[in-house]
Amino acid sequence: MAGEPVNVYEFQELARQALPKMYYDYYTGGAEDQHTLKENTEAFHRITIDMSTTILGHKTSAPIMIAPTAMHKLAHPEGEVATARGAAACDVIMEVMSSSRGNSLLQKCEVYKRRDITALTVHRAEKNGFRAIILTADTPRLGRREADIKNKMAAPQLKNFEGLISTEYVSDKGSNIEAFVAGTFDASLCWKDIAWLKSITKLPILIKGVLTGEDECWLFMLFKDRGTDIFKIGRAVVYGLAAKGERGVKQVIQMLKNELELTMALSGCCSVDDITRSQRKKGSFVGC
Repeated sequence: MAGEPVNVYEFQELARQALPKMYYDYYTGGAEDQHTLKENTEAFHRITIDMSTTILGHKTSAPIMIAPTAMHKLAHPEGEVATARGAAACDVIMEVMSSSRGNSLLQKCEVYKRRDITALTVHRAEKNGFRAIILTADTPRLGRREADIKNKMAAPQLKNFEGLISTEYVSDKGSNIEAFVAGTFDASLCWKDIAWLKSITKLPILIKGVLTGEDECWLFMLFKDRGTDIFKIGRAVVYGLAAKGERGVKQVIQMLKNELELTMALSGCCSVDDITRSQRKKGSFVGC
């Protein structure tokens, strides 16, 4: 055997080479037909880590979801298409912005000043086979991104809204994106808007950005349901897309899945269902 051993089984082979046969057989053997010995070994082999879970009835390989980071074409010419292919290859869910194209499970939705635009987004999602609507509740106004203002951030023209609203970002005072959001999104977003959204679709509605206990109470009254934890990633995927395109997206997702699998193994969790609140409180899943 060349080189240093890297696992226990290689040490076993080195021991076989070093020991007289009778001693080696003594250490490695079992009673009679050695059925129990073989079964013990096979039992270890049957211990596997299953990261798969189900979200809205859709089986996914891990509780990982690519968040709707915008304008992927700034990172790579193929944009969201490459990201979607990478997500599909890794069998994880990708949220899709209302201004993006591609197949996905979840359609991200904003409440526009013109409610007919929001309704159009929802109806497109239904028509294209999306299984749920995700509404962002914690950004009725875009945060003041100082770097974008200093850079006078410009972005490609939005798609899919041509003829409905102005899709060009126009501003002479800083970020064009901030100007677009201020001009089109409804900053007065409140709980009655979620009730209205429920009235125009039969799709499940997921609320992203719940920040307080009071918000949870409102959600419970509106939906009579519970939330679940999902590991959402955004920037890391875009970094992978910028560096290596679709291949970079797949590598980032696989790295995160490997980290999750290792954390589960070290925590004694063979499946996602084994992860308990007490383990999260103890910090066992900080790395996830």
